[in-house]
Amino acid sequence: MLMAGLASFFWVDSRYPSLLKKYRAGASIRVAGTLSFDKVYAVERTMPLAGRIWKTSVNWLNTNRVGMTFGFFFAAAALMFLGTISWRRTRFAPVNAFLGAAAGMPLGVCANCVAPIGRAFYASGISTETVLAAMFSSPTLNVVVLAMTFRLFPVQVGILKLATVFVMIFAIAPLLGIGPRQLSATACVLELPVEETWSEALIESARSYAKSFWYVLRVGLPLIVLAAVLGALLAEVVPQSALFGNVTVLGIAAVAAIGTFLPVPMAFDVVIAYLAWSKRAPLPYVVALLCTLGIYSVYSFSVVGKTISWRVAALIYGAVAALGTLAGMLAWGLH
Repeated sequence: MLMAGLASFFWVDSRYPSLLKKYRAGASIRVAGTLSFDKVYAVERTMPLAGRIWKTSVNWLNTNRVGMTFGFFFAAAALMFLGTISWRRTRFAPVNAFLGAAAGMPLGVCANCVAPIGRAFYASGISTETVLAAMFSSPTLNVVVLAMTFRLFPVQVGILKLATVFVMIFAIAPLLGIGPRQLSATACVLELPVEETWSEALIESARSYAKSFWYVLRVGLPLIVLAAVLGALLAEVVPQSALFGNVTVLGIAAVAAIGTFLPVPMAFDVVIAYLAWSKRAPLPYVVALLCTLGIYSVYSFSVVGKTISWRVAALIYGAVAALGTLAGMLAWGLH
């Protein structure tokens, strides 16, 4: 009931009305900040670098405040619930990845906001491939985001985007899930009493929820601030004019690596790639950005590293950047 209530309130009150508004805007959609749809502070390129980083960080935190709040509260409820059931995985990695993708699709949260949920899933004992597939599918396979992609871009570009997502879910995630895993000592496995009064049940549930909430918050909250600063630093240091230069293989790889790093809100990858394309940015760079910007980020990297392993976090980063580079090169050849 807690999970359903949190999700329903978030979807109906905030997320899907916001996504549908962006979808209806179509080609006239705009962004207000370097890494955000909204802005608290105006940022000008003539400002000192430190000031631009500070204001861009605040704008990013403001844009993500609702999604991050939902991510933490929903993650705690999910960890508490999953601790009450014994069946959490199958013996087949592709099936586990499919279940993760199915769970992540309706969540409607970006690659940043889904990270605390992924941490909760992993702590509950769910397989690594299920956790990663859910994290990959939430920002990329959402029905409204997919509709925006195919509305704003040619079909071939949308197919390239989908292909990279499917490779991450059904190839990379199962491969990274192979081998033994060590469950966290704080994994929430609950002993359910045979007899319990309502008051005892509510007290124990509140205690369990508080423990789960602290588990995701103590790692996720400090990393939010770090991701905001690092993302703002890279976004402000790299000149936007670099996206409009001559196409080279090294340039495509650089765009893919930067896109994988930047923490952006839900659907921002589709919008910013379209705006760059509408301003005559080369298609290979646009495709590389579209295929990397929304599925992973420096924040996801940090949470995966702290929760699963830094090796897995680095391999995911490399896989996303490599697939984005490949997609950009394919777009170059097709174009």
